[in-house]
Amino acid sequence: MRITTKGQVTIPQSVRDFAGFRPGDEVDFVIGDDGVVRVLPAGQGVRHKASRLQSVIDGLRGSADTGLSTDEIMALTRE
Repeated sequence: MRITTKGQVTIPQSVRDFAGFRPGDEVDFVIGDDGVVRVLPAGQGVRHKASRLQSVIDGLRGSADTGLSTDEIMALTRE
């Protein structure tokens, strides 16, 4: 593939078919934490980031378990 002087590139037909892209569709470019640029249907990039954030939050849930009761934790914050 070659990028034109206008920054345009043609998405091969096989890739468009696989991704379900049709003429007139809008796409977003999302740069992942791994540095890979992904082309997604418009709006899915936001959902992708939101779902990734939710995954991180879910992974942290319960990880701060100190064995203290809520009342004990609140007492510590008041000191």
